[in-house]
Amino acid sequence: MLRPAAFGFNTETAASNAFQQQTQAADAAVRARDEFDAMVVQLRTAGLRVCVVEDDPLPPRPDAVFPNNWVSFHADGTVVLYPMLTPNRRAERRPEVLAQVATELGFVETRRIDLTHHETAGRFLEGTGSLVLDAVQRVAYANRSSRTDESLVREWCQLMDYEAVIFDAATPDGRPVYHTNVLLWIGARAAGIGLDWIAAADRQRVLHKLQSSGRTVLTLPQNSLQHFAGNMLELRAGSSDDAQHVLVLSAQAAQSLPHVLRQQLEACTDQLCVVPIPLIEQLGGGSVRCMLAEVRT
Repeated sequence: MLRPAAFGFNTETAASNAFQQQTQAADAAVRARDEFDAMVVQLRTAGLRVCVVEDDPLPPRPDAVFPNNWVSFHADGTVVLYPMLTPNRRAERRPEVLAQVATELGFVETRRIDLTHHETAGRFLEGTGSLVLDAVQRVAYANRSSRTDESLVREWCQLMDYEAVIFDAATPDGRPVYHTNVLLWIGARAAGIGLDWIAAADRQRVLHKLQSSGRTVLTLPQNSLQHFAGNMLELRAGSSDDAQHVLVLSAQAAQSLPHVLRQQLEACTDQLCVVPIPLIEQLGGGSVRCMLAEVRT
């Protein structure tokens, strides 16, 4: 996780992110750090190991709190670096972040895939924002957008030995969904998906693929999607012998869920970790999943 130094409304990303809301927020950077710090405490209390890296204040990186867009860490030791749409987000890629992950979490890098050269050709793939991964079935789900180039999804899948499931999706106002991870998450026993936002021509194909994994598929209502219920992440706490699955979601996402759906969530994981991050969600247009660059082991 990246502790933000200059968090704020990113005007460069707002054109493609329908979730960002510009507002007058006094001391936004300070308040964002407070939300971040409280989230770290909750994650550690839930039994999760968290590596916190401090962002540098210069140059300003308003979205540095969302590291999963520029890097991913995989169980075979692969590190992938991703091409980012906006110039001010490209500055988030810092080698010292990778070094600290290796030191604190014992991650041993065996291979590095650097896709950042595609930026010069105007092709982008923003990490596990663009890609929602089923690491068990080796399937990568991605919806096309200005931040998710179909050719790069296929290149990534070829390099990582995944099957690509590519589709179109849009918010109710007709804008393409900027990142796949605001409408889909995949846990060990369940997956949550916003079917209403997926194009009608693609809906059954995507649903069938999820169902074929054997997971319980939970349909997320549109109101919940607009409150980041699609932006959850399930993590593993403890050793492999007695690991607990912890589903992390924001407070507004939890509050938006119908009672029955909340009960289904609780039945499909070992623990819910509900964190309040309202300012980060409002100005940043992303939620808890975006703040977590999980290290797979």
